[in-house]
Amino acid sequence: QVQLGESGGGSVQAGGSLRLSCAASGSIISIDAMGWYRQAPGKQREMVATITRLNKTNYADSVKGRFTISRDSAKNTVYLQMNSLKPEDTAVYFCNVNLDRWEDRVYVPHNYYWGQGTQVTVSS
Repeated sequence: QVQLGESGGGSVQAGGSLRLSCAASGSIISIDAMGWYRQAPGKQREMVATITRLNKTNYADSVKGRFTISRDSAKNTVYLQMNSLKPEDTAVYFCNVNLDRWEDRVYVPHNYYWGQGTQVTVSS
């Protein structure tokens, strides 16, 4: 079994900052890509930022220059530092992890897991 635990959401005023964390635990062999997605009310889930095993990053145009994704491979954790937050950043943020895992001592590659989501609310 694999679990993802998210933390760090909350409410801030426009221009403020928040840092999200997502830690993966369980029968993990290795983690490839990690990422953050968000879903605002009435909208589809969208990619915010992703980071590969080699720390190559990709950002949505709407957050470039304001958000920074990073990972600590030793802790199986991905972070999202969000600065200069805007009201339009208000959404539920989900982490996503692509990993290889053990199941009954069998190697199972390419498993995708989602975190439970954490609310970020930015007021004007």
